[in-house]
Amino acid sequence: MRKLTLAASIASLFVGLSAWAISPTIQISELPELAQEPQHKVASKRVTNRFTRAHYHRFQLDDAFSQQIYTRFLEQLDFRKNILTQADVDSFNQYQNQFDDMVKLGDMGPAYKMYAVVQKRRYERFAYALSLLENEFDFAKASDKYEYDRKDASWPKNEAELDELWRQRVKYDALNLKLAGKEWKEIQEVLGKRYNNAIKRLSQTHSEDVFQSVMNAFARTVEPHTSYLSPRNAERFQMEMNLSLEGIGAVLQMTDDYTVIKSLVAGGPAASSEKLSVEDKIVGVGQKGEEIVDVIGWRLDDVVDLIKGPKGSEVILEILPKKGGANAKTFEVTIIRDKIRLEDRAATSKVVTPETGPYADRKVGVVQIPGFYMNLSEDVRKELAKLEQENVEGIIIDLRGNGGGALTEATLLTGLFIDAGPVVQIRDANGRVTQNRDNDGKSAYSGPLTVMVDRYSASASEIFAAALQDYDRALIVGESTFGKGTVQQHKSLGRIYDMYEKPVGHVQYTIAKFYRINGGSTQLKGVTPDIAFPSALEPGEYGESEEKNALPWDKVPAAQYGVLGNIQTSLIDSLTQKHSSRIVGDVEFGYILEDIEEFKKHQEDKTISLVESERIASREDDDARALKRENERRVRNNLKPVESLDDVEDVKAEDQPDPFLDETALITLDMVDAKRLAKNASK
Repeated sequence: MRKLTLAASIASLFVGLSAWAISPTIQISELPELAQEPQHKVASKRVTNRFTRAHYHRFQLDDAFSQQIYTRFLEQLDFRKNILTQADVDSFNQYQNQFDDMVKLGDMGPAYKMYAVVQKRRYERFAYALSLLENEFDFAKASDKYEYDRKDASWPKNEAELDELWRQRVKYDALNLKLAGKEWKEIQEVLGKRYNNAIKRLSQTHSEDVFQSVMNAFARTVEPHTSYLSPRNAERFQMEMNLSLEGIGAVLQMTDDYTVIKSLVAGGPAASSEKLSVEDKIVGVGQKGEEIVDVIGWRLDDVVDLIKGPKGSEVILEILPKKGGANAKTFEVTIIRDKIRLEDRAATSKVVTPETGPYADRKVGVVQIPGFYMNLSEDVRKELAKLEQENVEGIIIDLRGNGGGALTEATLLTGLFIDAGPVVQIRDANGRVTQNRDNDGKSAYSGPLTVMVDRYSASASEIFAAALQDYDRALIVGESTFGKGTVQQHKSLGRIYDMYEKPVGHVQYTIAKFYRINGGSTQLKGVTPDIAFPSALEPGEYGESEEKNALPWDKVPAAQYGVLGNIQTSLIDSLTQKHSSRIVGDVEFGYILEDIEEFKKHQEDKTISLVESERIASREDDDARALKRENERRVRNNLKPVESLDDVEDVKAEDQPDPFLDETALITLDMVDAKRLAKNASK
């Protein structure tokens, strides 16, 4: 009966196709019938064997675990809950307890059946979206909204509820284009291409896509940093490790239908453009002299292939910036592709000198470290020597946005600021604890030291900051860090005796955890700063804490080490009091606090207005606020005010206001003077 109902619904769908303004360019009959391939059975068994025997997290692969894999697989198939109905999900529930046996035995039949239904439902949804383009939407309809956050929503009860969700989505897409200045005819053309491209990609789905989805549902159920890489993705991973990838120097990920910038390689083309930021969305990609291609809804690997290209060639990206939120306007940036090499991430240094106030003309050195690459410690040693020649009174190590890297370099870098001792403890899957130590008996810099961190500082950054905090060697300022305290290993599933027509993939899995020398883990909790800067998010609302199944915080026995006593509780209290008093009257911190208040006001929003006048008014409010701030800054810098944001010239990254760094310099000088007073008092 279910097959008859499905066939009838598809038949009725196509009766009206000829009346649509835009029809699907591919028929539903052209969707591929996918089945697992010979290599998948053995690959699944090898993945299961690897995870159950060698993973740090010991787990029982039983029916309870199977239900978790099933739930995660279902989330992958329909994250927004706008493809399947409750009836579809009910029909899938028979497979809940079969996923453990599927991955153990390598028989993915039920998963392929689920995927086939979802493919058809996706086709139906995009075909319906195309039908909505026949008539222009009423963008003045009062109270109309788009429910964009359906993470906690129920599954739609029926097709009518699905239709309403897609009416909202298509109208949202259309309104965004209208707000960008496009007329209805252009909107029809852009969205017609977008939705037909989505249908075309359904027809290009491969068996490996289904297998990869199942394996990653399994891997991510074990632990968030565990994953399966298809042969294609494994090849790309290897290219990146071998530094042979020619592109823009950005790590990308898929979030809903968008390609989102996860991180930028310091020194790479994207970062050097000074126009891109983490969490910006790439909505279009074009080659020099060609039209920009809309890539919303594209597969991530297809977007990456479009962005990659020969060294020296140009790629044009259409960007929807995170800054500006729902009212953000897209802009284009041209980037010259280059070979991405880790040495482009080299540490740099500069001198910060307050221009006014009690600390005017006093020097503080800043070493900016974007990543823990090989030989980082030697580069930093050179930068420290340069700064000391500049007669700086203290040094700041800036680890904001630093996602980590080589563990050995975290140890060597710490060794530049202590004479000798343990730096980090590592516990493996068998419970054995080892230590990485600095043993050279000397340091490169012994003066006042501050370390800046934020919510993106992770892994090796956290090891370094935690060690200097435990030794009482440095003052830590900023936000609580990401909380990634785990070590991953990358392994191929292939064997030299394999005779399969197609290769098997790779796995990345967790083999150990990091622990501070005080015994506590950096996992989940990260590093808590001694002085916390204002933040829109509380600790626990970002980073590792966002993962449902992150490994827990725990501890091992403390290592044997002696504190240096540079940072006492009384000093932190005094510095915090001065910092708090100072930022009350600081204009830039005033802007930050305003932005935090605005963010919190909308943090729980799950809908956005589909009324054009409301969106325009909201955008104009944002623009007015930005223009007011720009002119206030210009007046303070003795520059002539501008009438429009369009009149503002591009400002280099180093010339942008950085109130957090400026305040950290003042805190460092507070610390310098406090130590000097204490030293004089002890004489």
